[in-house]
Amino acid sequence: MRAEWRQIRQFMAVAETLNFRQAAERLAIAQPALSRGIQQLEHQLGVRLFERNNRRVVLTEAGSVFRRGCGDLLVQLEETVVKTRKAGRGEAGSLSIGYTDFAITGVLPGLLERFRRQYPDIQIELHYGSTEEQRQALEAGKLDVAFITSPFDDPNCGHQPVQQDRFVAVLPADHPLAGREKVTVADLAGENFVVGVMSRWRHFRRHLDALCLKAGFEPCIVQEAYNSEGIFGLISARIGITILLECAANQLRPGLVLKPLAGTEERVVTEAAWRKADPNPMLAHFVASLTEQDKCSGA
Repeated sequence: MRAEWRQIRQFMAVAETLNFRQAAERLAIAQPALSRGIQQLEHQLGVRLFERNNRRVVLTEAGSVFRRGCGDLLVQLEETVVKTRKAGRGEAGSLSIGYTDFAITGVLPGLLERFRRQYPDIQIELHYGSTEEQRQALEAGKLDVAFITSPFDDPNCGHQPVQQDRFVAVLPADHPLAGREKVTVADLAGENFVVGVMSRWRHFRRHLDALCLKAGFEPCIVQEAYNSEGIFGLISARIGITILLECAANQLRPGLVLKPLAGTEERVVTEAAWRKADPNPMLAHFVASLTEQDKCSGA
């Protein structure tokens, strides 16, 4: 048996007023039509919903059960209508967002927290990946937004810088260079380097190699790790040192120190990128949020 929405509205009107005339007026239909509708509903259910005579109308026990169920159904329907309208305005649903080590240790947590406060009904699905992995996922439609290491150049995508980081040296606290007020890239020429694996850190490795070559040497790489935490662990084990970005300070291990690199003005930019043709209506709100954040930061 499948009750129609019209029948449920008619039943609820009578159940709330316990008066067919008043219920008919509320629904703006003729009273005989309302009576026939209730009779049809009772026939479909195979139970009497009301006891009625010339003096009064009362719900039967079956009618009371049906009213409670219909009340719950109406609440769920109203919630669904509200969510549907929000989704139509791009205010509910889900966004798939990719990030790198540098993004998640930099501005991304703050960006997401601000966006979630503004749009609490939008679910954020986060996916860690290298810049190249995110590029591919973005192109395949598996990501709505990618937070990646620049440079980024794709005519099919919009993009916006969200953070700029200076280079820093990461050293054990007891390293001979750790006590210096200033460290240059050239000071690191004779050091063993711990870096991210090429398959995941290709874009940053290009920046690192260019920085070292400019100082007159190629980094002596003795060990690779998959993420920043792994790099920090290897440095703590005195395997070597590294050059990372200043946002690494947000997850630095005890026993390690960061030293800004004197004489180096280069910055590495993290960008948010998205497909211009992405039909997800929530994307426009997220991009607008990035723009607003940019204005607030004065960037």
